[in-house]
Amino acid sequence: MMTAIKNEKAHAKTARPLAMGAAAALGGLALTIGGADAASAHVTIASDTDEAGAYSVLTFSVPHGCDGSATDKIAIQVPDEIDAVTPTRNPFYSVDVKTEKLDHPAKDSHGNEMTERDSEVVYKAKTPLPDDQRDTFELSLKLPDDAAGKTLHFPTVQTCEKGESAWVQVPAQGQDADDLELPAPEITITEPGADGEHPGDTAAKSADVDTAARGDDGQTPLTIASLVVGTLGLIGAIIALGRGRKKG
Repeated sequence: MMTAIKNEKAHAKTARPLAMGAAAALGGLALTIGGADAASAHVTIASDTDEAGAYSVLTFSVPHGCDGSATDKIAIQVPDEIDAVTPTRNPFYSVDVKTEKLDHPAKDSHGNEMTERDSEVVYKAKTPLPDDQRDTFELSLKLPDDAAGKTLHFPTVQTCEKGESAWVQVPAQGQDADDLELPAPEITITEPGADGEHPGDTAAKSADVDTAARGDDGQTPLTIASLVVGTLGLIGAIIALGRGRKKG
């Protein structure tokens, strides 16, 4: 009987440090994952369709400010493959579409002759967007014909009250955009009919995915869950340590 009691006490002394170590490790890992996920929040594009030749609404998501500073301006460059864009009105910003002259006259989608194209859309904040809040900016446009498989980049400069974030980096061939510090927002054009859905249905799903993936505060569910698990793990380690000291 005495031997069994001694063995039980020895097992308890061994188990406590293991439990404490596991809890601390779990907490540290979860907090690390949450921190990495939060740091990787880039300016991104969601579209109601990516089909070549289709009319699409692109939604640019700006998840945070510049190192703690509020956002004053968002300038989106339009790729050469696109001739015209129509920005959606945003009550918190003024919007200006800048144009540039074409080297040679071209025809638009309606057969009209064009001598210039839309080159940049600039949103200026009437009230700065706080660092811990997000906003979206929509552009309606026609995706280029015969461009299936091609990736279009929309270099975007985010100007803040202090500093700026230039989301203008384009990956080299074979490079993953996620490996870049400030990648330009991008979409990849698909074959006509590849979406397999009505544009309206896809637009609604894009909005739901963007909201669900990031949340109203710009944090993803993975970030929130990992922070909760990490906190519980650290609390468990502290409680186990306190009990171990009392029994010792």
